[in-house]
Amino acid sequence: MVNLIGTYECKVDAKGRLMVPSALKKQLAPMLQNGFVLKRSVFQPCLELYPMEQWDEMMQKINKLNRFKKKNNDFIRRFTAGVKTVEVDTNGRLLIPKDLIGFAGIGKEIVLSSAINIIEIWDKDKYENAIDAASDDFADLAEEVMGNDDLDGIS
Repeated sequence: MVNLIGTYECKVDAKGRLMVPSALKKQLAPMLQNGFVLKRSVFQPCLELYPMEQWDEMMQKINKLNRFKKKNNDFIRRFTAGVKTVEVDTNGRLLIPKDLIGFAGIGKEIVLSSAINIIEIWDKDKYENAIDAASDDFADLAEEVMGNDDLDGIS
């Protein structure tokens, strides 16, 4: 199982390329040859970078949805909107396609933030705003999400 760790500040060049930080590249090394999937986030104005193995697991779940239900088709269409396969090139750079840069409002400075098995890619200001906005609610959220006894002894 993939368990990525860290938050990294980077810059994006005029072509939409970012240099993957070496500490993150070390963690991603076993996954580099299989590539990645880059998509719009469902809940936030950011992008999500899935190692191909994680993406395949997600697609197995989604493929079980009954496509004769309109809401399932609508979900699949929206979930996969703008999805792109991407690779880290030999120079350690990752190209973010222009349409996804537009969706996430990415400027020159970005944040790569680990989210267990994926990496979120944020415009730096939007990331800071999202973290600041959530800070007041985080204690309540932590209690609600992690404070029950149904999580294999976590509480």
